[in-house]
Amino acid sequence: MEEHRYLTISEFTSRLKGVFDSSKIFQNMYLKGEISNFKRHTTGHLYFSIKDEGSVINAMMWSKDATTLSFEPTDGTKVLVHGRVTVYEARGTYQIYVDNMIEDGIGELQIRFEKLKRQLMSEGLFYEANGIYHKNPERVKSLPKFPERIGIVTASTGAAIRDILSTIKGRYPLCETILFPCLVQGESAKDDIVKQIKRAEDYNLDVLIVGRGGGSIEDLWAFNEEIVARAIYECKIPVISGVGHEPDFTIADFVADHRSPTPTGAAKDATPITKNDLLEFIRKDQIRVQNAIHNVVRRQRLILDKYMSSYAIKNPMRMYETKMQRLDWLFDKIQSVNPMMICNREYTRLENIIDKVNRIMRNRLDTTLLRYNSLIDKLELVNPLSTLKRGYSVIYKADQAVSDIHKINKDDILTIRIFNGEAKVSVIDTKEVL
Repeated sequence: MEEHRYLTISEFTSRLKGVFDSSKIFQNMYLKGEISNFKRHTTGHLYFSIKDEGSVINAMMWSKDATTLSFEPTDGTKVLVHGRVTVYEARGTYQIYVDNMIEDGIGELQIRFEKLKRQLMSEGLFYEANGIYHKNPERVKSLPKFPERIGIVTASTGAAIRDILSTIKGRYPLCETILFPCLVQGESAKDDIVKQIKRAEDYNLDVLIVGRGGGSIEDLWAFNEEIVARAIYECKIPVISGVGHEPDFTIADFVADHRSPTPTGAAKDATPITKNDLLEFIRKDQIRVQNAIHNVVRRQRLILDKYMSSYAIKNPMRMYETKMQRLDWLFDKIQSVNPMMICNREYTRLENIIDKVNRIMRNRLDTTLLRYNSLIDKLELVNPLSTLKRGYSVIYKADQAVSDIHKINKDDILTIRIFNGEAKVSVIDTKEVL
């Protein structure tokens, strides 16, 4: 009798789970159906079932994926989902872990959008964080603070280009704007947008705005095309996407260096410094320049004071003596070569130097004399002898000047100091005078 190895339920379920998990088909499933038994857990995870007329499958969506939903799931909502199907071992049932879900009826474009988004994310062009998509940080180019040339890839007519140009002119009229007109809607739009982006790379631009005004998903679809996304991602110029209105998101937003909610927002982000900000910068720079000039003047004044107190200026005769000594040396030298022209030239130079030294000496002496007379006048004002000369006197008692009548007694011997001498006197009487 043939012997059989009986598997436990856990072993069988584990093997069945392995079959599901190793299948590429089950790991990339697209299903559509109607939501039932919907429940949002306090953790943010979603638990529900997806059914049609004949079958039902359990479904679960992690909170991080649920934050990307653009609608509120409820029982009866028809949906299109993507995820991986596996076996839930605890119950022995299969279920789908949903990573993306959209309402059925949105159409083929939304499905294509989600498919391209997952593809480019898997290639590393952008990533998701807290429900927001960002370009690969290693490829993000920073926006210039003071742009000189701004390129604009959009339609040549319409509200978008008018809003962009008026915003830039109002905020930062110093920069130059270059329009690269293109189709922004229709089958040929994607190729036209890519062509203008590549053309813009030859214009030495500081930043490039790529966008259009709002519209339906069909109107904005050119900015969800793969060739447009790759052209923006690989562009050598920092790219700002400004597509549609605030709630609109396109693949172009995810691969651009910066996403703005509207074309007007893109113009603002391209000109981070306004003309008023620039005037304030200039004012502050002017203050810094003035302070720098004052510092230079102060340093030069210190240098000038140093030179003015130098030995040569204070002792001009030493300079004169040095020049005279050099003249003697030159005379000795020309005795052997007899260069009369050199002698005359040096003599003329000497005369000029003597004149200069004499001027310096005169100026110096005049200045010194003025200071001397000023000091004499000041000393004369405080000279006690000058006071005595005008008839005043000073009384001393025991070599101490007396200024209080109460310190003098009858029969005291006092010394009276006048301008040209002094006298000894005896006090006969004292009297206080008020």
